[in-house]
Amino acid sequence: MAIEIERKFLLCSDVWRAEVIRREHYAQGYLANTDLSSIRVRVCDERAWLNIKQVVPGSQRAEYEYPIAVVDAREMLENLCEGHRIEKSRHQVYCGDDLWEIDEFEGVNQGLIVAEIELQSARQTFERPRWLGREITDDLRYYNNMLAVKSRHMVGWVEFESIGLLCPCFADEFEGGKAF
Repeated sequence: MAIEIERKFLLCSDVWRAEVIRREHYAQGYLANTDLSSIRVRVCDERAWLNIKQVVPGSQRAEYEYPIAVVDAREMLENLCEGHRIEKSRHQVYCGDDLWEIDEFEGVNQGLIVAEIELQSARQTFERPRWLGREITDDLRYYNNMLAVKSRHMVGWVEFESIGLLCPCFADEFEGGKAF
């Protein structure tokens, strides 16, 4: 079984923009979304994947991903994912040796920006970038599958949460520059 270990955070400033090394646009839709798992199709440029992911709160989830033909993926997005799609720009930024992926959502989720880091183990430490805000790893509302389905209900909530995007990073969220 493939296990993804990932932590998610809101951002407290936009200084990360000056550090972006790569930007890609993603369109993704959900073919199935249950309490246990989601099945997603994703397109980025001329690449596409089918992804099956466990839906549980926390940093560790089962995940399986398979490349598929772009033409098939685009047809699935168009014909099978109506009302269950999201689009986002993914920015890659290094902080020390760690690669961060920062997703800037579009459409009805515009304004929501989430930073993610993939880890080798749940106990792995990492340098906490100065632009990192509140951790949302355990908050299912920020999972892409939930944003795709509930996005029309999320807009007001995202605007409320965006107050946190501009707040200072609190020292009690990390120890000695390392997230815990």
